[in-house]
Amino acid sequence: MYKFQGKIKVINDIQEISEKFKKREFVVTDTSSMYPQDVMFQSVQDKCAMLDGYSVEDEVEVSFNLRGREWTSPDGVVKYFNTLDAWRIEKMGQGAGIPQGGPSAMSLNADTASTGSSETASDKEEDDLPF
Repeated sequence: MYKFQGKIKVINDIQEISEKFKKREFVVTDTSSMYPQDVMFQSVQDKCAMLDGYSVEDEVEVSFNLRGREWTSPDGVVKYFNTLDAWRIEKMGQGAGIPQGGPSAMSLNADTASTGSSETASDKEEDDLPF
């Protein structure tokens, strides 16, 4: 998982590639350096709708996965492609609330509610290990 911060430059319409696959591309500009970088992301399937609440010029943080694949042309030439698959987008300064794309297992934590338990912080840390 990676994160990228910047300002939305472009939000494209949803493209229906097939009956079972759709994607939406958008560009975020990193303006933190002397040489701004325009980086294109894509959201797929149900994540296409997460961009509906955003506009060009919004300051955002994008959470994404880096994907790579190999493709062989009909001529036998092998090429490699990378995509940045966005799965969450949040407005800067919005905090760690529920993301625009809706709740997910990673964004909701039932343990943060006050349970009145007498467990100490060190007891909880030991119990959180999955093995």
